[in-house]
Amino acid sequence: MRQYHDKGYLIDLCHIKDISTLIYGYITYICILSHHALLNDILNTDPHYFYIVIFILAFSAVIISIPSVIYTSLKYGLFDKNDLYRKNHKRNVSRLGGLAIVGSFTVSILLFSAIINFKEANALIASCIILSALGLKDDVYGTNTKTKFTLQIVVAFILVIFGAFRLTSLYGVLGIGDMAPLWGSLFSIALIIFLNNAFNLIDGIDGLAGGIGILTSLIFGILFSWMGQVPYALISFALAGAIAGFLKYNWFPAKIFMGDTGALIIGLISAALAIKFIELNKFTPGSKPAFYSAPAIAVSILIVPIFDSLRVFTIRILKGHSPFKGDRNHIHHRLERLGLKASLIVVSTAGFNLAVIAATILLQHFGNFMLIFLIIGLCVMLNTSLTLILLKRRRH
Repeated sequence: MRQYHDKGYLIDLCHIKDISTLIYGYITYICILSHHALLNDILNTDPHYFYIVIFILAFSAVIISIPSVIYTSLKYGLFDKNDLYRKNHKRNVSRLGGLAIVGSFTVSILLFSAIINFKEANALIASCIILSALGLKDDVYGTNTKTKFTLQIVVAFILVIFGAFRLTSLYGVLGIGDMAPLWGSLFSIALIIFLNNAFNLIDGIDGLAGGIGILTSLIFGILFSWMGQVPYALISFALAGAIAGFLKYNWFPAKIFMGDTGALIIGLISAALAIKFIELNKFTPGSKPAFYSAPAIAVSILIVPIFDSLRVFTIRILKGHSPFKGDRNHIHHRLERLGLKASLIVVSTAGFNLAVIAATILLQHFGNFMLIFLIIGLCVMLNTSLTLILLKRRRH
């Protein structure tokens, strides 16, 4: 067994020369599993075993592949340069962790979607592959804003048109009910692009995007499981497992980052799950939804990236800056200035997110407009309190 040392952390290579060798071995392992009679028996017995298996599979694949990704990054100097003013880590760290997340998620979904004959997965996988290619190029060489948005529009178009991940109504939010297919498609494309970038924006400290990503996917997985929607629960738990494996290496102090590749994929899948959750809980003459106020519940699940993105975009525009110009004014940066460590910021942020989700589900009969107003209002109040505390510290 070979080992590689670099500035304080140890990597077991297990004779893995490069990423391609690892991927080949991983796919071979998956193929063996897919023909194993015991696995099929487990999947056909109870959907809950189904979810556990796909979570463990995605988790294990990332755990196995990350050391090889780190080694390859060290070998070829593929680092997040620590001289950028928005970064605060003290050593070179690979930004290619998203490759492991995408690879694990994609193969897991391909395997299990074949078993349950879930054809919509094809559009989701195609979108993930295109977006991961964009993220990989940005992580290694950089990509201009125009190219990023063009490909994000293409990806969102594939999901909406070919995957049917499209909202048909806003359920009375802002006084808007059913939408014509064209307007519903355009709104869904805009929403997917927004959430893509929202998760990318909160990826600023060790473990935050991963921690919120796990919470988001697990909650969606539990809700879809409760609704009996096996395919979407499958997607949720596969993503949760992949992020959980990555978080082992991304927790403070991080040995690897997910980069744009991972953050964009988490945002894309979260947007797709949110849209399907809302649509599957739509009121129809002959059915009763499993959850009322589904749009408000979806907002509560994604409130951390949603509110942080809206807040920084608004501030940048008011200051006359481009909304896409990076800075250190995100919520996690502000909490850092209070003296909180990265791990405590992640735990407290996730705890707040979970509390908002629980309250929204308990109060789901209040209606979408009231709940969304309360959620955003609570976030504004907490943000205002944080601003006052920071101003008071600055004066002293």
